[in-house]
Amino acid sequence: MKIGNKFAAELIGTFVLVLGGCGTAIFAGSVVGFAGVALAFGLTVVAMAYGIGLVSGAHLNPAVSVGAFVAGRMSGKELGVYIVAQILGGIIAASVLAFIVSSCGLTRGTFAANGFGEFFDGAANYLQTNVAGAFTIEAVLTFIFLIVILGATDSRSVKGFAGLAIGLTLTLIHLVSIPLTNTSVNPARSISQAIFSENPYALPQLWLFIVAPIVGAAIAGIVYKMIAPDKTKK
Repeated sequence: MKIGNKFAAELIGTFVLVLGGCGTAIFAGSVVGFAGVALAFGLTVVAMAYGIGLVSGAHLNPAVSVGAFVAGRMSGKELGVYIVAQILGGIIAASVLAFIVSSCGLTRGTFAANGFGEFFDGAANYLQTNVAGAFTIEAVLTFIFLIVILGATDSRSVKGFAGLAIGLTLTLIHLVSIPLTNTSVNPARSISQAIFSENPYALPQLWLFIVAPIVGAAIAGIVYKMIAPDKTKK
């Protein structure tokens, strides 16, 4: 598949992920709750996995692409193209959400951005973890997410179920960490929302939601190659 096709697929897929997941949090979060938001993120991944997976693999997430690169699944050139497409797709989706919020006469507020500690002052049902706790949960959950992705998409795995396994894992991850960080495990999703968020801590805390997922993903790429070596490759 041509690199331009992959760029377009990742842009569209990440657009849908941010629009579907963050859109649910912004417009329906008070109705569907944390579980509904978690399911929304999982469903968008399932939909895109089967919709554009044959084009780009439906990474939709710079951390996923980093993990795939470390595991030897893609080239450095592809990695750069994927990350640019994902961030751009996320920002476009966030701009659409911001426009819709404005059209409803509402303020953007936190805008489903990620944060920790004082970021959630006064927010119901959220816990105020510190920077170490937030970094740990984001890195560990991204590690788990990548182990599932690398295993489910391994050429030796059962075909046809990768999208479902990955989507359900993302749902589980959100159920664990929404009350702690609003769940990132995806730098593109975090960057896009932080740009438009009115929470004063969104941009200053953004670094954690870029670094922690990438660290967790890179470690997963290394570990997966160790525990599931492909002896057909030299």
